[in-house]
Amino acid sequence: MNFSEAKSELKQLLSRVSPAELPRLLDWMRNSDELDNVLVDNRKVMLQNIAEDLRASLPLDAMLPSETAAHHKMQQRSRPTVHVDSFLYDDEQVDSLCEEGAMSRTYCLGCGSHQTAPLDFISHSFSVSELQFLFQNVLPDLSGRTLVDVGSRLGAVLYGGYVYSSASQLLGLELSEDFVRLQNDMLHKYGMANRVQVLHADVCRQDALLHGADVLVMNNVFEYFMEPGEQIRAWRFIMQTFRRRGSLLVTVPSLQDSLSALQQEVLKPGWVEELPVDYNVYLGRDTDPDALRQIHLYRVM
Repeated sequence: MNFSEAKSELKQLLSRVSPAELPRLLDWMRNSDELDNVLVDNRKVMLQNIAEDLRASLPLDAMLPSETAAHHKMQQRSRPTVHVDSFLYDDEQVDSLCEEGAMSRTYCLGCGSHQTAPLDFISHSFSVSELQFLFQNVLPDLSGRTLVDVGSRLGAVLYGGYVYSSASQLLGLELSEDFVRLQNDMLHKYGMANRVQVLHADVCRQDALLHGADVLVMNNVFEYFMEPGEQIRAWRFIMQTFRRRGSLLVTVPSLQDSLSALQQEVLKPGWVEELPVDYNVYLGRDTDPDALRQIHLYRVM
């Protein structure tokens, strides 16, 4: 049953509900957890199990001591900022950690003061809902195609691509040996190594890989891990190398935001065109609509 058919069936069903009971039914549809349970399937359960395994191997902020540049850039932000990995922790889990005192959503504006303000949270990973949105609503059918995730980190895009797409090959590029090892552990434990591979590599040394890629995913990949000059060099390399017409580029945030932050006009005119994305989808109450709108899709021209 497609969307139009389901919509028609639902309207017919609602028309048969007693007028006195209809408000209660609509309120239940808007707010009940029972309908969210319909959205849980084996694919989501597998991703949640992988996240649970990774949480056991990582500190609470899911950052390594070696990520000195990222720690330094977070400290330089105008507002106190903490890293909460969206693949590892959904809002409900964050709430539980806050209740336990292991995490906080706020900081004190003055020592001894009851005046507080919200902390800024950032994530270098897609959440499970965002992965579902990316592969089922943003990207087309990936059968026979190769996807490359730049800065694969914990491997969320690779796991999501395995369960939510038919991509023939999913490749992660990661500079940290520790993160490469973690990803490979998950790939072998969950039997994904037949379609997924992680390379301990710098994207700027992967000419052939980018030439042949059908989809390139870049989620907050440079801002916190490279100095501005290195970011500009990396963007220029990608623009010169990822050029096969019709190839797709996914970025978070938008290209315009990433490049304007560098105060550089490094975007070559005519390199890509932005494609429309329908953000009006419901993937469960734990989905952040603002986070979905940060996902942008481009096509190489």
